[in-house]
Amino acid sequence: MPVATLLPFTATPSRKSASPTSFRLTEKFILLLVFSAFITLCFGAIFFLPDSSKLLSGVFFHSSAVETNTRTGPDSSDSGSAGSDDKALAKIRKDHEKALLEAKDTLQKRPDEIKQDILDEKAQVANDALGPGGKDVNNLPFVQYHRPPGATGREPLDPENRDRRAKVKEMMKHAWDSYRRYAWGSNELRPVSKQGHSSNLFGSIKGATIVDALDTLYIMEMFEEFDAATDWVEKNLDFNVNAEISVFEVNIRFVGGLLSAYYLSGKEVFRQKAVELGEKLLPAFKTPTGIPWALLNLKSGVGRNWPWASGGSSILAEYGTLHLEFMHLSKLSGNPEFAQKVMNIRKVLNRLDKPQGLYPNYLNPNSGQWGQHHVSVGGLGDSFYEYLLKAWLMSDRNDEEGKKMYYDSLQAIETNLIRKSSSGLTYIAEWKGGLLEHKMGHLTCFAGGMIALGADGAASDRTGHQMELAAEIARTCHESYSRTALKLGPEAFRFDGGVEAIATRQNEKYFILRPEVIETYMYMWRFTHDPKYREWGWEAVQALEQHCKVEGGYSGIRDVYSSSPNHDDVQQSFYLAETLKYLYLLFSDDDHLPFDHWVFNTEAHPLPVIKKDRTETPNEVE
Repeated sequence: MPVATLLPFTATPSRKSASPTSFRLTEKFILLLVFSAFITLCFGAIFFLPDSSKLLSGVFFHSSAVETNTRTGPDSSDSGSAGSDDKALAKIRKDHEKALLEAKDTLQKRPDEIKQDILDEKAQVANDALGPGGKDVNNLPFVQYHRPPGATGREPLDPENRDRRAKVKEMMKHAWDSYRRYAWGSNELRPVSKQGHSSNLFGSIKGATIVDALDTLYIMEMFEEFDAATDWVEKNLDFNVNAEISVFEVNIRFVGGLLSAYYLSGKEVFRQKAVELGEKLLPAFKTPTGIPWALLNLKSGVGRNWPWASGGSSILAEYGTLHLEFMHLSKLSGNPEFAQKVMNIRKVLNRLDKPQGLYPNYLNPNSGQWGQHHVSVGGLGDSFYEYLLKAWLMSDRNDEEGKKMYYDSLQAIETNLIRKSSSGLTYIAEWKGGLLEHKMGHLTCFAGGMIALGADGAASDRTGHQMELAAEIARTCHESYSRTALKLGPEAFRFDGGVEAIATRQNEKYFILRPEVIETYMYMWRFTHDPKYREWGWEAVQALEQHCKVEGGYSGIRDVYSSSPNHDDVQQSFYLAETLKYLYLLFSDDDHLPFDHWVFNTEAHPLPVIKKDRTETPNEVE
């Protein structure tokens, strides 16, 4: 309301007398009310308005605390006010120049660096908002997130490799889009019948392909697809199921996939889900020895072993393939129990005698004694040896126990299992109670890459020899592909009865989109830059496109020796997690997921090297 309407008598110019004594009683009353209201307003401002003392000081005395503090003279003359104004203007100019410099620096950064800066600031805000003890709502400690180098890569300079890498990305898009269209939320896709497929390995947990593919989507910069997958994980991924799962498979695919997605993107939902699932796996270790069960009911916590596994034994490749993930779970959760569980496995193994220095595939979790003396670097044994080496590498080469166990076991494998065929093909046989079975599985073909990865850590007089051995194994595995009708490798191949690198049994002739041969090509390319490994990888791309691609995705094949392929109608989740990722990296530059910063779990999920010597902050991840 305007002041003139409140004070009609003082605002009227025709009033004859201005003396208060000449006011009528009603006028005096109104004036008294106005004056009282004004006094009340002033006192209210003093007590209730923010910075009211400064406000009143400015209103009544035309000065402020800031002005008083910045004056250099003894008085409050106009010249002092002018000096203060000059300083204020100078400060404004300085702040403006600083803002311009910051904007210029920001514009010179790559988009992923800008995004990382934003994530770091958000993380700091989240840290400031944490409650006592630095815990968030999920009771997880604050972790300062720093993404390791090479999460995404540059376009290859060579036009041929650029085109080939683009082709692999196109394959990934076809596999992903088909899964999203026909099987979204299911564990896997049936690409021929165009429907979902679920394996009992995951119980009633859903979304294996989504979680397994997260890091591949990110690495290939398919960010729209990655965001859709992230949204599904946040809203739909549920581990509160009354079902029995494979501890090994759930660990390498789900825990590994979630950890990798967290380290690549910094999204907190992945850390929370990984730790939640890891905690649900801990009851598997409740055995007399601490050697975990193979199977676990996630609700009841009751575990058991596969009934076919040598009198209820645990399997070397299963209980030996938890180390990488569990070490990171301890780091990200602040709970040392994860690391203690996997370190205890080593204690049990180190107390046992090893036949010929070898690790049998079966170990009884109750007695702590070996089961059948069956040794394999393929199925049932493979990733145990891989994780010994990678545990050492992931520890920034500080895990001396893991290193010794790896190189000692590799020496025993070379002495007892590695043989050469009559035509000069090097292969890794299987050992059963002292007798060799001259068979090599597709799974065993990962060993070429493993041996190459560990060669520079061997004794100086062994490094060259191990690189030669890795190259020979890669050649043998390539031969297993080139000797089939479809140029895709069988599940297993033999070296007996005059046969070399060929499957002789019908139940060994299938191909289920496995990655191990391509994995070895990728490692061999990184360490040698021999162009033949890229050529061999491209041969595999062409064969996959010609024989495995169908309208609804990619399918495995029942017989690679048949010129007319019969599809098995399953697009395995590891095809997106491993096979296509390794092909993409094969045609990428070496600084895309560089080996001195990243270690791949056995499902090809990259996990960062833990650089303990770079920081004293216990929960900082490099």
